[in-house]
Amino acid sequence: MSSIVLVKELRERDRRRMLRHFLDLEDSDRLLRFGSLLPDEQVTNYVNRIDFARDMVFGVYNRMFKLVAVGHLAFAPRDENSSVTEKERVAEFGVSVSRSARGRGIGSRLFERAAIHCRNNDVDTLYMHCLSSNKTMMHIAKKAGMEIHRDYGEADAYLKLLPADPASVLQEALHEQIAVLDYTLKANKRIASKWFNRLLGRK
Repeated sequence: MSSIVLVKELRERDRRRMLRHFLDLEDSDRLLRFGSLLPDEQVTNYVNRIDFARDMVFGVYNRMFKLVAVGHLAFAPRDENSSVTEKERVAEFGVSVSRSARGRGIGSRLFERAAIHCRNNDVDTLYMHCLSSNKTMMHIAKKAGMEIHRDYGEADAYLKLLPADPASVLQEALHEQIAVLDYTLKANKRIASKWFNRLLGRK
């Protein structure tokens, strides 16, 4: 993967690759991502239940067209007793990055993409919930300036977002266009490679 991290919206057609990404996570990483060591069946159920019409899911593909990171931005009605926001919805963000793609700021880029999407869709409060031992999530939260509350081995963090402006709308649109172009090039390259290998009688 190049040093430039391109974050793309994931859709229904990406669900199979998303499942493969989560199932390939090591036990320790699966524990950190879901808060418990979910068996394969529950991970599969989680992926199958993702509603792409309601939530936003973002991903990063490497140069081999493998999905190496997934960020899930889930929306929910605000708690009526909440003093944090007066908006109708809040959002919660969860992220996982394959071990082979760590150390490149991918998790932070996914978070930034989620935050700007919230801004542009009238959501001003972004939450993250994780185990206190999840150093990656804690790093992302601190880097973003989130307010963090720890309790009984778990942590809740939230970030107040600025309202949308023309720059934020343009930024999100440009990032997605570039990521889609990159995705298309990688997909076509993979198709061409498979076709060429068939011509040569390779599997």
